[in-house]
Amino acid sequence: MIALDSSVLVDLLADGPQADAAEACLRQCLSAGPVVISEVALAEVCSALRDGSEALAVLEEMSIRFSPLEAKSALRAGEMQRRHRQRSGGTAAHRARAVPDFLIGAHALLQCNGLITRDDAFYREYFKGLKLIVPTTE
Repeated sequence: MIALDSSVLVDLLADGPQADAAEACLRQCLSAGPVVISEVALAEVCSALRDGSEALAVLEEMSIRFSPLEAKSALRAGEMQRRHRQRSGGTAAHRARAVPDFLIGAHALLQCNGLITRDDAFYREYFKGLKLIVPTTE
């Protein structure tokens, strides 16, 4: 089971410049097994698009399943966000990473087998051992 970061899905649904790479990556992952989205990523997708019911319909059409966060993932996300704040020493860098990024990473690390994301540098730094799948144009 592979988790999907909201940015990749927004690229695809908004038909942005990364849409083709996102679609190819998503198709490849779906052919290998289930792809899921957490409530955090779903909320971010909904906020980026016009209509929440439209987002749900598209996810269903694409066979992307919903996978809610477990308590252990929420706790890990909070721990990682606190470490991030401590590392940045209260600078603007700590404001650049909000709790949702950490929730998505912890969900993927503890409840899934990987994460489809464009933000691999961040997840590599904070979620050691998390398998990252980055959509690329070839």
